[in-house]
Amino acid sequence: MIRTTAVPRPVRVGTALLGVAGIVTLAGCSGGTTDAAAPAPAASSAPSTSAAAGGSSSSGTYTDGTYEATGQYATPESVETVDVTLTLAGDTVTDVTVTGDPQAAESRRYQGEFIGGIKDEVVGKKLDEISVSKVAGSSLTSGGFMKAVDAIKSQAQA
Repeated sequence: MIRTTAVPRPVRVGTALLGVAGIVTLAGCSGGTTDAAAPAPAASSAPSTSAAAGGSSSSGTYTDGTYEATGQYATPESVETVDVTLTLAGDTVTDVTVTGDPQAAESRRYQGEFIGGIKDEVVGKKLDEISVSKVAGSSLTSGGFMKAVDAIKSQAQA
């Protein structure tokens, strides 16, 4: 016979909640780009997408032009966003601009480091080859950036 009343219910519930809080805290320390305990934020594309001068077509999968999208990512403290602007020519990234609006002090530091290093990682690469998981020590910002890149791929498809 299994006795479920050996430990009072409030103690069992409190212990379970404490365990979940510990998992969430430790997940924020991981080097991964996702946080399983947080809701999966979706990328949203900015309404202003402009084609390059003359509206030329790409010779490949994507249409040449400048595209904008916003990617979100969860941190232990907040949900952060980064605005990404990519310029494409012949399916290749010719320029990238990332701006953030960090809500937490730690996010301000990591977004700043990410923004300082992202150009070296993506300019000159084919759009389909871009895959960043950690830039200048920032892994969570990379997740938001990749969500924005996915939205840009959808916008730019020829």
